[in-house]
Amino acid sequence: MGVVTERDALLRIAPELMMFLPASRRTSTRRIALDGSSTLGHHVESAGVPLTEVGPMTVGDRGVPPSYQLRPGDVVDVRAVPRPQPLPAEPRFLLDVHLGTLARRLRLLGIDTAYHNDMDDPSLVVQANEERRVLLTQDRGLLRRRALWLGAYVRGSRAPDQLRDLLERFSPPLRPWTRCTACNGELVTVAKRDVEPMLRDGTRKGYDAYGRCRVCGQVYWHGAHSNDLEEIVRSARLWAAG
Repeated sequence: MGVVTERDALLRIAPELMMFLPASRRTSTRRIALDGSSTLGHHVESAGVPLTEVGPMTVGDRGVPPSYQLRPGDVVDVRAVPRPQPLPAEPRFLLDVHLGTLARRLRLLGIDTAYHNDMDDPSLVVQANEERRVLLTQDRGLLRRRALWLGAYVRGSRAPDQLRDLLERFSPPLRPWTRCTACNGELVTVAKRDVEPMLRDGTRKGYDAYGRCRVCGQVYWHGAHSNDLEEIVRSARLWAAG
């Protein structure tokens, strides 16, 4: 399988990308029958790997882009996107409908995170492009949409694993307790007297420090679930520190 002939080319796929290959063809090398028209990017995606997950690709010691036309005898090393992944600005995210728990955790950490539970794929791409947000999903088909400016596959089936994956990949600045977990709006400190009419008796008597969302007006305080939330923040800081 590792021998390339003068009629084909060979992809050598990094171990980090093997998870995207079909189980029946999960080998590190993939022979490519050349057709004279398909690009390297097309062949990589045909193997099952979204280009959003691909880093440098080289033929010998020469870097080649996804638009490269393979030549007979080429051996291409396909590497994973580097971590942390460099971005032109501080990362902002848009999550698809299946990642609601991850969205709330990112907002808890103060990361600008848009999320809708009723938005279809074309609308997600439009918003990601217009607002320059990285689209996060586990839908490989969505990541292959040509119109999408930037996306990323979220690894893991559990929210803690997904959060760690995102923090390691993009290394966003953490500003815990500064965003509304319901709508992503910024939180501002408010005096207790300003929100007392909105509080239950137990809350009013037990807590003195409050924040309120600039957008939706949701009021926040360190309540019964604060220990669980503090643990999420503590773990996130450890992962971010690497």
